[in-house]
Amino acid sequence: MLVSKDKMDKKYETPGSCEATPLESSVARDNFSDTLNRVSYKKERVVIRRHGRDVAALVPIEDLQFLEEIEDRLDLEEALAALKEAEGEELIPWEKVKKDLGLQE
Repeated sequence: MLVSKDKMDKKYETPGSCEATPLESSVARDNFSDTLNRVSYKKERVVIRRHGRDVAALVPIEDLQFLEEIEDRLDLEEALAALKEAEGEELIPWEKVKKDLGLQE
């Protein structure tokens, strides 16, 4: 590993009991290819830090896909709840909504 112990303050606990490795942005930049390989092939999570503050994270694509799936499920649950709440109420046709908002001529 190219990162010295003094550059790695601590490990971050993330959901699922995985740890994320903190890395100063300058170190990540100077070793971008190696950092990307750690994330891509070793499935390591890396938190990018700038001036001692966490500013971004590099995660394996599988983690991102999982997060997006969770987001989609939450959106679906909210949509279904809104439809259930609207049951029995007078619905406004989509064409009228667009016209009223000036989205349609």
